[in-house]
Amino acid sequence: MIPKQASPILQLDDVWKIYKMGQVQVPALRGVSISIDTGDFVAIIGASGSGKSTMMNLIGCLDLPTKGKVLLKGNDIAQLSESDLATFRGQTIGFIFQQYNLIQSMTALQNVLLPLEFLEIPDRKAHERALEILDLVGLADKIYHLPSQLSGGQQQRVSIARCLAADPEIILADEPTGALDSETGKQILTMMQRLWKEQGKTVIMVTHDLHWAEFARTRITLKDGLVLHHK
Repeated sequence: MIPKQASPILQLDDVWKIYKMGQVQVPALRGVSISIDTGDFVAIIGASGSGKSTMMNLIGCLDLPTKGKVLLKGNDIAQLSESDLATFRGQTIGFIFQQYNLIQSMTALQNVLLPLEFLEIPDRKAHERALEILDLVGLADKIYHLPSQLSGGQQQRVSIARCLAADPEIILADEPTGALDSETGKQILTMMQRLWKEQGKTVIMVTHDLHWAEFARTRITLKDGLVLHHK
């Protein structure tokens, strides 16, 4: 087990998120305070409607809190301009989704190259980086395959490679095994554990499945917009 580092990379301080449904205000998060350390592997667990997706959007800087503060590397995300926040998010956080979100008309290699083009990495360097990462996730022989020519597990590996391309400090995974069978899911979770242990990534995974949460070191349980456990 890796030694726990003291510096939090992400903090939620008394965070509320309230949605307006017509005249009614519906709180999805109610005064949530958590701290996630650099280099930790955290599972956020909860049933449907517990506030997991809302917390995911706030942690991923895709949304802002109604009240309270979300601090990413000490920066209050509500204080950043939209363009600064987008740049900061792009440099700091990589996303892995349940449905892979790959571009179907692009090969595995082209999908992984995409974030490097946004970062304006020179072509040759980007190509080398993409090949290196596809090799890391075990797809060196599938780089010219389209998503439709790959299994679900292989598509999720491409998704992980695309996430890693920009070398993010935080990997944010939303139900990353949700569309996979249990054996393939285990392979994906084992790979995420390796990224945490060997590459020093901070991994934050949202899941409703307690079995997959066992792969993480820290578990945060949500219920009705409140944190029940944080250990």
